Amino acid sequence: MLIKHFFITKIAHSSYILAGSDICAVIDPERHIDVYIDEARALGVEITHILQTHLHADFVSGHMDLAEKTGAKIYVARSAKCTFDHVALAEGDTIEIEDIVIKVLETPGHTPEHLCYVVTDTTRGKDPVCAFVGDTLFVGDVGRPDLFPDIAEELAGKLYHSLFDKILKLPDFCEVLPAHGAGSLCGRAMGAKWRSTIGYERKYNTALQIKEKDKFIKSLTEDMPPAPDHFSRCSEINRTGPALVSELPRMKELNAEDFKKMIKEENVAVVDTRSYLAFGSQHIHGSWSLDFNGNLPTFAGWILPIDKDLLVVSDSFKEAEKTNVWLRRVGQDRIVGYLDGGMAAWVTNGYKTNYATQISAEDLHEMVTGSKKFILIDVRAPLEFEDSHIEGAINIPVADLRERHTELKKEDAIILVCSSGNRSSLGVSILGQHDFKNLYNVAGGMTGYSAAGYAKRCAVCQNPHGSRFYTNVKEVKIHFNR
Repeated sequence: MLIKHFFITKIAHSSYILAGSDICAVIDPERHIDVYIDEARALGVEITHILQTHLHADFVSGHMDLAEKTGAKIYVARSAKCTFDHVALAEGDTIEIEDIVIKVLETPGHTPEHLCYVVTDTTRGKDPVCAFVGDTLFVGDVGRPDLFPDIAEELAGKLYHSLFDKILKLPDFCEVLPAHGAGSLCGRAMGAKWRSTIGYERKYNTALQIKEKDKFIKSLTEDMPPAPDHFSRCSEINRTGPALVSELPRMKELNAEDFKKMIKEENVAVVDTRSYLAFGSQHIHGSWSLDFNGNLPTFAGWILPIDKDLLVVSDSFKEAEKTNVWLRRVGQDRIVGYLDGGMAAWVTNGYKTNYATQISAEDLHEMVTGSKKFILIDVRAPLEFEDSHIEGAINIPVADLRERHTELKKEDAIILVCSSGNRSSLGVSILGQHDFKNLYNVAGGMTGYSAAGYAKRCAVCQNPHGSRFYTNVKEVKIHFNR
């Protein structure tokens, strides 16, 4: 028996190959499936099984593409009520891959239809060697049950039983192989390690130390990080079966004239993936700032319109192609064009651009302690804001600016800050779409501001490999003029 692990940064997704001598299964595949086909070829095995632990909320799965390319059968929970061709599974079912026996556990909680796959290598013994736990159990955390707000408490109760009455009954030496790690919004405090053991999690996983069911439910239904818009969309896409990548539209290279014509005549949105510093210098009016080096897929799925074709502005065609891959992972399938030559081609054609002033930590501190009037918007998540913020700052998480821009006055000077400059640049782009003119982006964000000595270092920055959203609540107050 061989297990091969695959990890996707940004969305922090783990998938696996479970291989015997001649055949193998792929567990929770990503949408771009060549990595599995290439690895199976290198191992000399055939992909015959595709196992889904649940209907993933944060990404579009590759089960349909992989089945189409390999002829493998898709295995998924009967309760998921999937509409594509599949093998329906329920509690107690088993799957055999040569000498490997996979027992199915129904473990609802993170989602209603969740399964775990408990694996025994019969050539070595009768005890389970590992469990593919999906998003039920993580390293240091458990799956969040609040993605279905109307039944969040019910799911939290089911999660309690799935964990304490099923998964934690496995031997302490059994390996835990989750579907996500630190950085994913499928939990709130998961660790950066890719795997663990039942015994270690039983002893050190914070959520599992809450033995009283009522307290466990409360801990997972209050003060949770926001759930991005695409989470519910991706679940439904995965239920019905995503479109095959081979059938999606090709991204065309467009010269500046054709690019401008499409903006004027078509139902399109422009996505600018250059650095926030470059975006601030020159950008096309109405474009979305999604720095390629930030969490591009999460925020693309979260905030980009789903009813428009997408045009990409990048530093190179190679980066635009990578952007296309990232966006498809979160169900943004309508990427139709790329600006050939980038912003240099746009401006050398004499076309109009917008800009946003970039200010440093020192500039911000001078404004905070000076007499100039302005509004400071902190676009980080609420728990980040509570950990450390400048007194008087207004917390509007960046995705909420799409609606809450109406709370702001267009004539005011508005400074936007996040942890680095990426999310605040996205915020600048959102306000720019609504014709706000006097906008400032804090380059380096609160990270730079704390490095300059004007605030304590935020807990998020102190733990770069941990959760981006779960912090200790402790406020630092610095006065500024409003």
